[in-house]
Amino acid sequence: MTTAPDPPTQGWLQRHRMIITPLMFLLPGIAFFAVYVISPIFQSFYISAFEWNGLGSLSEQGEFVGMQNYRELMSDRNFEVSLWNNLKWLVLYLLAIPGGLFIALFLNQTIAGIRLYKSLFFFPFVISQVVVGLVFSWFYLPNVGLLNVVLGWFGSEVNVLGNPDLATYGIIAAGLWPQTAYCMILYLTGLNAVDPEQIEAARLDGAKGPRMLWHVILPQLRPATFIAFVVTIIGALRSFDLISVMTNGGPFGSTRVLSFYMFEKALSEYGFRMGYGSAIAVILFLIMLVFISYFLWSMWREERAARH
Repeated sequence: MTTAPDPPTQGWLQRHRMIITPLMFLLPGIAFFAVYVISPIFQSFYISAFEWNGLGSLSEQGEFVGMQNYRELMSDRNFEVSLWNNLKWLVLYLLAIPGGLFIALFLNQTIAGIRLYKSLFFFPFVISQVVVGLVFSWFYLPNVGLLNVVLGWFGSEVNVLGNPDLATYGIIAAGLWPQTAYCMILYLTGLNAVDPEQIEAARLDGAKGPRMLWHVILPQLRPATFIAFVVTIIGALRSFDLISVMTNGGPFGSTRVLSFYMFEKALSEYGFRMGYGSAIAVILFLIMLVFISYFLWSMWREERAARH
């Protein structure tokens, strides 16, 4: 009686190929992320402890000041204005999420010309933020802008970008246009994955309108809602393009946000305070980290509760 030969001995690479193969594909992306994202974050923390003009070597030209840049921020009126403007952006920018949801619900119907409607609502997402800023700057122009032409029919006029009390809200309105389109795309994708059997069962139980939306559709759109929240919050906190194009921080510095103020202090013609700009960048990063960590924790808690 002959015995079957022993199977060939597998090497370490062969035994662990199911782990090694995906890691090899991920390695280039991880390396780029570490070099261009993670490393600059730690560099910002380090540079914020120095008074440095960005010229020459940090070790030779920089002066270590510890927490002095952060203490100066606490008494900086421009930083306070920038922080409050960021909070306005954060709160009002979230209007893009319900706006995108309701547009997606409308476009998810089968009606005549729906492709044309989808193209019109999708259009703001594909154009540059600079173009959006220019379009709204023309829209807000005194006397000849479309907004004031319409208001002129009612005997009224408003200088949105020239009024310190209105300029920030005017820029946020411009930003909401493409951001709402982005949220709409997320929800349209999510609606394609909604289970039609659950909807039919809910209809048989008498659910319709707001009850159907709240209890059946929205729970299935949680992944899209999570992404919409994260992207919208990041977009609100890093707003820069529209402010630079539409007001350049004016009038009288009333539309500055943290990212724009960081640019002014670190890189603009009268700035070159790299340590102070890095301190502003660190504060902005920590604010983003708090919000994103909260949403990640909420998502993990919901998934854990669903498994149990």
